[in-house]
Amino acid sequence: MTLEILTADTLSPFRHGFFTRKGGASSGVFTGLNCGRGSTDQADVVAINRSRAAAALGIDKDALMGVTQVHSADAVVVDRFTAETMSADAVVTSDPAIAVAVLTADCLPILMGDPQARVVAAVHAGWRGALAGVTDAALAAMERLGARRERTLAVIGPAISQAAYEVGPELFDAFTAEDGDNARFFAQGKGDRLQFDLPAYGLHRLRAAGIGGAEWTRHCTYRDPARFFSYRRSVHDKQADYGRLLSAIRA
Repeated sequence: MTLEILTADTLSPFRHGFFTRKGGASSGVFTGLNCGRGSTDQADVVAINRSRAAAALGIDKDALMGVTQVHSADAVVVDRFTAETMSADAVVTSDPAIAVAVLTADCLPILMGDPQARVVAAVHAGWRGALAGVTDAALAAMERLGARRERTLAVIGPAISQAAYEVGPELFDAFTAEDGDNARFFAQGKGDRLQFDLPAYGLHRLRAAGIGGAEWTRHCTYRDPARFFSYRRSVHDKQADYGRLLSAIRA
């Protein structure tokens, strides 16, 4: 099956892609393009999937650069000589020989780039990282390589939508403690539960940081099992594990 790669007109100056699960070699709960080395999928099959994604981006399989994601606000700068052993949640480069990448399955995959400086970033933002400022850290790292916020483009890829993201009052408390206006990203759910709009919050953080044209592709990972992996859906379906979606961008 052919790979399905979602792209954004906003990021047209860059070779990039939000890969769906279609077109991979994995089977079972991982059926399709599972690119997660941390999953319990067969390592050789994951390697095949990652090689297919790298080829689609026009790079060697070893030039797909990611990090160990830990729901932090840490950003790292990498190049073709960097070992993939660092822990962070934003990967930044100006090296045109590689693609920086993140893995998600409900969290926000954010791709950013300054087309003049040719500096790019791939960001993984769950609620913890988003609240802690991982997008701010990514932008700061990009600026150290010569990027400027007023030129930077940013797109949030497939992620869990508000309608599918039920949370408890403790999350509401954490966000409103940081800024009372964050209450607008929560809608009342059943009982004491709330529905959190993670993509809208991600857009808010990007725009507040100076990326006025930031956008979301408006694809919900939870609601579309044929195209996307979803951690939350796997939990609801009582599955032992789940696949990871790859999002990547080249300078």
